[in-house]
Amino acid sequence: MAGVRVLGATIRNFNKLTALTRAVNPIVVSSPIAIKRCLLHVSARVDQAQLIDGKKLSAEIRGEVKQEVEEWMAAGNRRPHLSVVLVGDNPASKSYIKSKTSGCQKVGIDSKTHVLSADITQDELLAFVDQLNNDDNVDGILVQLPLPKQMDERTVCNAVAPSKDVDGFHALNVGRFCLDDSAFLPATAAGVMEMIYRYKIPTFGKHAVVLGRSKNVGMPIMMMLHSDKTGDATTTICHRYTPPEQLPINTKMADILIVAVGIPGLIKPDMVKPGAAVIDVGINRITGPDGKPRLVGDVDFEGVSKVASYITPVPGGVGPMTVSMLLKNTIAAAKKIYKY
Repeated sequence: MAGVRVLGATIRNFNKLTALTRAVNPIVVSSPIAIKRCLLHVSARVDQAQLIDGKKLSAEIRGEVKQEVEEWMAAGNRRPHLSVVLVGDNPASKSYIKSKTSGCQKVGIDSKTHVLSADITQDELLAFVDQLNNDDNVDGILVQLPLPKQMDERTVCNAVAPSKDVDGFHALNVGRFCLDDSAFLPATAAGVMEMIYRYKIPTFGKHAVVLGRSKNVGMPIMMMLHSDKTGDATTTICHRYTPPEQLPINTKMADILIVAVGIPGLIKPDMVKPGAAVIDVGINRITGPDGKPRLVGDVDFEGVSKVASYITPVPGGVGPMTVSMLLKNTIAAAKKIYKY
């Protein structure tokens, strides 16, 4: 095997490379086969990107959660329970909640949706959340966003008990994972990282570029990618004030490109480094050439698929993973895995 330079040292022995890579990043790479795949991934040229199948991964995770719930109950514990709070009747929010409660049912988690009037005051909402905080039969609490304009979302998110904050939006949970401490992770961000891990996409020493700096998606993804516990990547984050002429310069440096901005087809093939892994978090509803509505991402899927090594589809990519990671958080809340 030819010499490979890692951390300034030339290593010709594959077993030594295995041991060194495990030592510096045991989460990402766990076997000699995985290391070989990672090395091939870094250097290989691709004609068509490998699809990161969110539906398949989501089904695997839900199977794992279902088994965990069954084992938890077989040990004599109460069935986990998720309480969802919807303020108003936003159609999109209703659709999201339906997918979450349906997911709960399929893995054996009880759930209840509490629908409150859109004209409820913030104090009334906070009082209701406090009731759920003090209900020993409720393990997880999710307040569906967005909230009506008269409410401050940060105040409401921080009203949820950190130990029941399965959305991972409470300031305490955000602070803990930013400091590499155990905490509930925002479901979409956790879903993106799970895709990276399960497809063995190397992060150690790589350059990851995140488009979008939302507090619930872009920011936590960036934090997890650069953390010495979960990523060890060099990270760059771009946002609405990144000069347009600078955007392609940044994206073409990315070994891992994550896009979450809500602009259909923003990323074109000439903006992507050959062999990069591209994860599209965007979900945009547009009218297709046939006049019918359809969902597309922030990435030109057809074009970028010919340049990237890995790519997520829309739909069927990150979306299904979000619900599955929420279910993982809910069983973790029931088991009180995280100590506060």
